[in-house]
Amino acid sequence: GMLSSTVESRLVFEMLMEDLSSLGTGHAHHYELRAIRVEDGKGSLQDAAQPSDFIVRAEAFGVPQRRHRVIIVGIRSDLAGRAADAEIAVSGMARTVRDVIETMPALRSGISRGRDDAAAWRGEVLDAAKLLAGISKGKEKRALREAFLTVSERVQENPPTVRAASRLPDGYGTSNDELLQWIERPELRAIAQHETRGHMASDLGRYLFAAVFGTVRGYSPKAADFPLVLSPDHRNWHSGLFNDRFRVQLADEASTTVTSHISKDGHYFIHPDPIQCRSLTVREAARLQTFPDDYLFLGNRTQQYVQVGNAVPPFLARQIAMLVLKAVN
Repeated sequence: GMLSSTVESRLVFEMLMEDLSSLGTGHAHHYELRAIRVEDGKGSLQDAAQPSDFIVRAEAFGVPQRRHRVIIVGIRSDLAGRAADAEIAVSGMARTVRDVIETMPALRSGISRGRDDAAAWRGEVLDAAKLLAGISKGKEKRALREAFLTVSERVQENPPTVRAASRLPDGYGTSNDELLQWIERPELRAIAQHETRGHMASDLGRYLFAAVFGTVRGYSPKAADFPLVLSPDHRNWHSGLFNDRFRVQLADEASTTVTSHISKDGHYFIHPDPIQCRSLTVREAARLQTFPDDYLFLGNRTQQYVQVGNAVPPFLARQIAMLVLKAVN
């Protein structure tokens, strides 16, 4: 929003750039403003031809998240010539949700109203899966129906039964993958803050539908894609204003932007595995943000989600820091 916001018909971004460029006026040196650019696997500091050049896309740096933020680097004029030659290799491999959360222990969600135990949760998910399979009729919905039946079978045979787990994933800390080497810490004996929140029983069916729909169709469902039986009691549900009220994070793509809104209800951050039927845990959200597993978030769980959502991905910050270091050395 910074690039398009105006005050008294003037673009806020233009005013900001003028203020930053004027720093040091009257002294020996001023500041030259540079954009972080990624081309051919290399990151560098370049002059910007237009405001959008200052947008840094986290996924271009190997972060499994589509997080786009305006970042301006100011270089003191006597160092600007040296900064022009600064360059780093970026971790530009396209990363996905699956890359960082697939090996995490499977969990069930809680039930926020009513009895909350593994049997009650299993019953709610089974009922929702059977209902959705029953109403998914016609050739165009055959794949959805089969997927709901598969979920039903899996929940009957081997459902997740716990809401929290600290067990380290198999092969933890031994990967040659650069991102996993950054996230995983071989000295750890357990994973912290991998615990689910509670959801209303009525939302479990919506989470299940969204996860199955995303798996089968390859995109997150809009409000109009949900069957009427799952319509929430929102007056504006069918108005188009709440199209993304429930959003599943697709396993084989980068996630959408992890924001502090994840602390509210989790509807925008549904786990891609239908059998788990829940929103992301603090640790899963932290992994999408590329926090190392030994980073602990303080406060209650709501406060922890806010800290995760408000952060700059550390894996991105580290690469920008390396570029800035080369620019001033």
